[in-house]
Amino acid sequence: MKQYSIFNEPIKVFGVPFFDMTKKLTRLPDEIIQRVPSLDFLGRRCPGARVGFRTNSKNIKIKIKYETLSIDVGMSIYACQSAFVFAGERCNSKFLGLVSPWNYDCKEFEKTLQKSGEMEDVLILLPRNEIVEDVTISIDDEAEILPPTPYKHSKPILYYGSSITEGGISCNPSSAYNSIISRHLDVDYYNFGFSGNAKGELEMADYINTIDFSIFVYDYDHNAPDVEHLKRTHEPFFKRIRKKHPSVPIVMMTRPCATYGDDEIARRAVVKATYDNAVLAGDKNVYFIDGERYFKDFSDRELCFIDTVHPNDLGFYKMAEIVEPVIKEILEKI
Repeated sequence: MKQYSIFNEPIKVFGVPFFDMTKKLTRLPDEIIQRVPSLDFLGRRCPGARVGFRTNSKNIKIKIKYETLSIDVGMSIYACQSAFVFAGERCNSKFLGLVSPWNYDCKEFEKTLQKSGEMEDVLILLPRNEIVEDVTISIDDEAEILPPTPYKHSKPILYYGSSITEGGISCNPSSAYNSIISRHLDVDYYNFGFSGNAKGELEMADYINTIDFSIFVYDYDHNAPDVEHLKRTHEPFFKRIRKKHPSVPIVMMTRPCATYGDDEIARRAVVKATYDNAVLAGDKNVYFIDGERYFKDFSDRELCFIDTVHPNDLGFYKMAEIVEPVIKEILEKI
């Protein structure tokens, strides 16, 4: 079989800012990690990263090497240490299988998957939880490999938020709400969810401002230690992004919860105030999504959560049902 590195053409890596320049599978550069040390490990792993190419090979061998491998109390090895592989037209792609470690001692592993011999797109969703050191692709000797079909909406959406944004606790990377939206609308995206550690730091806003994106979506209120922290950070974070990107659509969301009590209502009021103030100031490119809407009319809403905080696959699908129409409306305008 012929072997190819994801660090070289014609293979394309999506969802990793500046990958074409740095050739690093990390979301954050070292200088940002030094300024926000809590993001050291989280900033070097890549939820939302995808590897794309086209091939007519009937066999595809995928080999992955990790720098890290650790147990996640809330997610299985399939959910957060495995790569999920799809083939075909992006919006209607079919699941080929997963490439998974054998156990928690296995940092290097591979699997060969089969598909039709037609020339078609292959998309590999890289694992959420680990720092990936290397990925290689092997195809049949007589087969070709070509660059992937570009996304219909090629300028990425940038999502910033909590472990929920990051994809926790879905059963696989394709089940996260932003991944579902990407597949349905054929839109590229960056996943800047940082489990427990997205707290509206202005250093992160400044870094985000260096990235080219089409829409900015943020919902970090789950990670704010309290309502007062959210009050101190939410509107300044918005204003820092808006100053650099005066016309980019910005979507403000509040967190999903199994039940909405006083704390959730208070946090929602803070996020809504940022939105209302922007509208009063004449901003026509802001949108507000109330997290209570995700499950409000669903009689079995408790089935949408793993722990009353993190949505499961059903919960993420219900989230996508609310968020996707907003994203679609915006994409149709820009």
